[in-house]
Amino acid sequence: MKVQRLLPRLAIAILLAVMASWLALHRDQLDLLALEARARELGLFAPVTHVVLFAIGTILFVPGSLFGLAGGALFGPIWGTLLNLLGASLGATVAFLIARYLAEDRVRRFIDRGRLDRLLAEVEAEAWRSVAFVRLVPIFPFNLLNYALGLTRIPLTSYVLASAISMLPGTFAYTWLGYAGRQALARNDAALSYGMLGLALLAAITFLPRLLKSLRSKTGAWIDATTLATRLARANDEPLIIDVREPDEFAGRLGHIHNARNIPMGELSAALERLQSLSDKPIVLVCHTDMRSQKAAALLASSGLCQVSVLCGGMVGWTKAGLPVAEPPFPGQRLHSG
Repeated sequence: MKVQRLLPRLAIAILLAVMASWLALHRDQLDLLALEARARELGLFAPVTHVVLFAIGTILFVPGSLFGLAGGALFGPIWGTLLNLLGASLGATVAFLIARYLAEDRVRRFIDRGRLDRLLAEVEAEAWRSVAFVRLVPIFPFNLLNYALGLTRIPLTSYVLASAISMLPGTFAYTWLGYAGRQALARNDAALSYGMLGLALLAAITFLPRLLKSLRSKTGAWIDATTLATRLARANDEPLIIDVREPDEFAGRLGHIHNARNIPMGELSAALERLQSLSDKPIVLVCHTDMRSQKAAALLASSGLCQVSVLCGGMVGWTKAGLPVAEPPFPGQRLHSG
């Protein structure tokens, strides 16, 4: 599977290397001034055509890096970045709407169900923050992610804004590389510096997902579903389970863990005094996946509670492991602050 995921990236890298080599060997045959003159002749249609082609390419799974390089070469680093970002955002929005209103069933069949369920849960729980995170730390390739996010209930405005902001660094890097290539063809002595800057930006963007994952993994102690189930089976080692979902989720289709106490995130601060009186008892935080639980863990840690763990994968992971959940009717299981 790892090899299959690397193949598309490797193919794009090879294609870019071949294109760069061809340009270096045949730059004498290219009339850069003629290309620029042709673009000027098109006037307003040149940038409009570029944006439309970028959007169509995004919908049809054409690598956006190719359009990014072209935009930088034709329109420069500033206007190229703006046009590239507009084209990518337009294509991403159309793909999002196609998945939401026209082809939901086909998209669901096309995408791996396990990763899709986790994506939907995280995005619906955290809205635009999750969109930005999965853009920077791709669960799916960029073009496929546009369709996958269309299956969520996130508002269109939040999706568009979060996508545009998170795409900006990569868009600028590819645009700058395209601009550096144009300068190289024009025999500009500064072309090498431009190219090195673009490569440095790409390297930083490539490293960023790993950094975010590392920071995310250090938000507190973790416990997996199987280990928690084993501890719950031992009377002398049973932790206090705090489910921070909303009441309708707590009683919803995923159910909840037996004897879990429901304290929604919005009520957690008010319950701190009550929880601090139970500081000798280990606490395990649960939510739909584990994103809200991480925030809850940070809040409890700041109040002095040390024995706090987050259930990895939340109730999605718990039910996926085939572990039992409480069944309705549910007794009163709210832990009040008083």
